[in-house]
Amino acid sequence: MSAFPPVSAAILSVVVRASHVLLIRRANPPDQGLWGFPGGRVERGETIMQAAERELREETGFDSRAEGVLTAFDVLDEDDAGAIRFHYVIVAVRCADTGAQALRAADDALDVGWFTLEQIRAAPARMSPGLLELATLALSSRGIAPWPTPAGRSHPIHASPTQIIEDAAS
Repeated sequence: MSAFPPVSAAILSVVVRASHVLLIRRANPPDQGLWGFPGGRVERGETIMQAAERELREETGFDSRAEGVLTAFDVLDEDDAGAIRFHYVIVAVRCADTGAQALRAADDALDVGWFTLEQIRAAPARMSPGLLELATLALSSRGIAPWPTPAGRSHPIHASPTQIIEDAAS
């Protein structure tokens, strides 16, 4: 048996509607009581896209289809002695806004709602770590967040490769 915990895969389901992102208030650790994107572990035999759709449906009642990977990052939790308790590789998956649906907090969500960046910025103590940055990235990839555009460029710094190519061709 290894002295290190296994690395686990998890997803976050990211839905954007206009200038809002869909968030849940977590019922369980990690981030218990804080607002964050719906998500959880990838189950054996499940793709990350299937996991994103399932977790979104289980936690919010929102049926969607996964569109693609937004970003990925590591979460390492250490005890007071510096030993790693767990290591997650988290993949943020962009999911389609499939229209008006009745939302309901379920599974390990206490509440569910749509939030703007301003609302997230206004209550940092109530938000999961890194939520503002991830929400900003999600909104910018939809062309909504206010990313700076350097002089002489027709696309934001964080535009998708497809958008940069389309801009260059026009």
